[in-house]
Amino acid sequence: MNNDNEPLAGLIDHTLLRPETTAANIRQLAQEARAHEFCSVCILPAYVSLAAELLQESEVGVCTVIGFPLGATETQVKVIETDIAVEQGADEIDMVMNIGALKSGQSGIVKSDIAAVVDAARGRTVKAILETCLLSNDEKAAACRIAVAAGVDFVKTSTGFSHGGATTDDVRLLRESVGPDIGVKASGGIRDYQSAHDMVKAGANRLGTSASLIIIGADEQEESGRN
Repeated sequence: MNNDNEPLAGLIDHTLLRPETTAANIRQLAQEARAHEFCSVCILPAYVSLAAELLQESEVGVCTVIGFPLGATETQVKVIETDIAVEQGADEIDMVMNIGALKSGQSGIVKSDIAAVVDAARGRTVKAILETCLLSNDEKAAACRIAVAAGVDFVKTSTGFSHGGATTDDVRLLRESVGPDIGVKASGGIRDYQSAHDMVKAGANRLGTSASLIIIGADEQEESGRN
């Protein structure tokens, strides 16, 4: 590992969310996460139990996604997804908020949706994915206020599956909106050390990326996937 880049490793959720992901891909992801001491692996719900088994007795967490990637499933479905993920060994939950409800001005629906997932997570870290590329600045700030009121630990910029990902301007806005005590995860399109460094400088304290190996300078290894 490049020592200059090593401090970033502990901020990275090593991500693999492609629909064609195989069990072999997850084994490789877990091996890389252990070797480079990433914060977590961020994976599809179907692979939580496998990842939890592979990463037991390690410091690497298991993060999965809920209501992904659109956020438009019913709250009850998100709760069931979260319950199952927790039972199978997930340490962190990245849930997509109800984007349409936010844009419709239905803040109560957005809050109750997020709060239900927070409750179902039973003390695990919960990150609310806002999908910032679909929101105005006022909507981003409102989403942050709602998410904090609902009890999240982090707000997160993006799924990586819409038409845009994280930007430093959005990270700054999210940091200003949530204050110093709530986490900000930048995700989507972070492909190299400079962009990762810029996100942290703008206020992110977690990074979601599939280009983790490139970012930390271990680019002799093939990156694991797309985020």
